[in-house]
Amino acid sequence: MVEVFKTNVRARRHARLILDQIHQNFQDYHANFDLEDCDNILRVECRGSFIQPSLLIQLLAAAGFRAEVLADEA
Repeated sequence: MVEVFKTNVRARRHARLILDQIHQNFQDYHANFDLEDCDNILRVECRGSFIQPSLLIQLLAAAGFRAEVLADEA
């Protein structure tokens, strides 16, 4: 399963900190940022279970950032 989020994370150092938190709290998740994209994309993949978007949104909010699920336009 893959979930894509629009964020307001702009700095690579902030992205690294958030990725560290994601990987510490959700061992089954593989996450990365695309800060070159206009939506500052956070992409999260999980092969073993479902992704819980609300928990990721809360994690970013606790770090002072916003995130929202990007609608699938396929």
